[in-house]
Amino acid sequence: MSTSFDTDSTPAEDAAAPVKDPLQLNMEVSKPHACLREVVVTIPRGEVDRYMKDAYDELVPEAQVPGFRAGRAPRKLVEKQFKDRIEDRVKGSLLMDSLAKVTEDAEFSAIGEPDFDYESIELPEKGEFKYQFSIEVRPEFETPDWKKLELKKPVETTSEEDVDAALQRVLSRYASLEASDAPAELGDRLLITAKFVDGDKTISEMDEERVTLANRLSLSDAVCENFGELMKDCKEGDVVTGKVKLGEGHANEEMQGKEIDATFTVVEVLKEQLPELTSEFLDELGEFESEDELREFVRGSLERQANFRTEQAMRGSIIEKLLASADFELPPTLVRRQMKRELDRKVLEFRRSGFDDDMIRRFVNASKQNMQQGTESSLREHFILEQIADEEKIDAEPQEYETEIQLIAEQSDSSPRRVRARLEKTGQMDALRNQIVERKVIELISEAATVTEEPVEKEAEEKNEEFAIDHEVLPTKDHDAIPAAKYDDNTPKGAETEEKQEKDKD
Repeated sequence: MSTSFDTDSTPAEDAAAPVKDPLQLNMEVSKPHACLREVVVTIPRGEVDRYMKDAYDELVPEAQVPGFRAGRAPRKLVEKQFKDRIEDRVKGSLLMDSLAKVTEDAEFSAIGEPDFDYESIELPEKGEFKYQFSIEVRPEFETPDWKKLELKKPVETTSEEDVDAALQRVLSRYASLEASDAPAELGDRLLITAKFVDGDKTISEMDEERVTLANRLSLSDAVCENFGELMKDCKEGDVVTGKVKLGEGHANEEMQGKEIDATFTVVEVLKEQLPELTSEFLDELGEFESEDELREFVRGSLERQANFRTEQAMRGSIIEKLLASADFELPPTLVRRQMKRELDRKVLEFRRSGFDDDMIRRFVNASKQNMQQGTESSLREHFILEQIADEEKIDAEPQEYETEIQLIAEQSDSSPRRVRARLEKTGQMDALRNQIVERKVIELISEAATVTEEPVEKEAEEKNEEFAIDHEVLPTKDHDAIPAAKYDDNTPKGAETEEKQEKDKD
């Protein structure tokens, strides 16, 4: 595709300001992949000369040249002395102006910033100025027919027994712990260190970590399936050997699914004593006035978790039907870069839905162990739902951000202001926006569907089934998320200093 166009000048706020003539350029776009565009931009020599002249016209009246008063040096001398500086400025201006128009008018929707090396681009002495860049974009596909789907909606109920069990989990987080010489039992806390060895090579060591003795130990990239069996009856000072298995989706393909030798050293065995629900403890826990009020809070969290599972089941059914008629490829590089961002988005969903940190760690570890396949599926969902959102003009409203932040704050025992600051500082507001928009699209599709409700027979979760910790057995470099545009005006790397981040005042 080859397109010629003029850039629109920005309306001058000051009527006295000179109006800049539009930039003439030519753009050629190729599609090496459904989610990638290679763009070649060509700017005629006349435009380069015009930008050079404008830059010198601006500089000459203020130029300071030895032997001359400011602004009085001959133009030829100014041009010779400041040539390198002006050429770099002109290169940056041409790149900014051309990129702004390309990303605005091109027939694709960018999901990243242009990828090129600013320093390797040279402004020619003669002839046209040409450069190229690659940019990741949304895939092009025909929107699936989402109206009048037939769906089944699983419906959960929250019983008093569910509340009792959840309340015990809450109290367990505030239990007092006493070191004990007695043998460890399931449910006890252990303070352990660990060493992970592949052959004769130590690949990682874990410093002291407090874990709950559960049947299964989940790590960031591996699991120890028989952890409870290995560690039951152990005492302080015991050294226990076993195996952990790396996930099938590990970033290191040669190590996927491999068993690694593990040595666990017991530093302490700790028995827990649950706190009593006194008025002082209730106040400390969250300014609850009574046990009934605490139970209602716990019930609310459980109901949000149940709603989350219902939403996920509905979403899964919807996406399965939509994907059947939306076929597009995703480049592996895009999937890898999206992994962390997708994980962040799902963690936000879990937090606002009332899941505690232990449950979230279990989810995170399970996701990391099969991250690539899960992320590819999530990306397909995102692109389909985002396209429907665009067509139906669905977006996140300011009040919806506030509602989500309030829910996250309630679950993390923090203030909404602190939660917002953290999300902004870590760049997760975009993930929050996607979460809101995708939920609204799912609601829209559900409202237009024929829905049949089905009661869910919940399976009782075995106590002490799994405990999760954040430790990589085989450390790998973190994959970066799809980069958000670093500069509002698409200034390329190297042309400007990085945007300063606001410090978290909390």
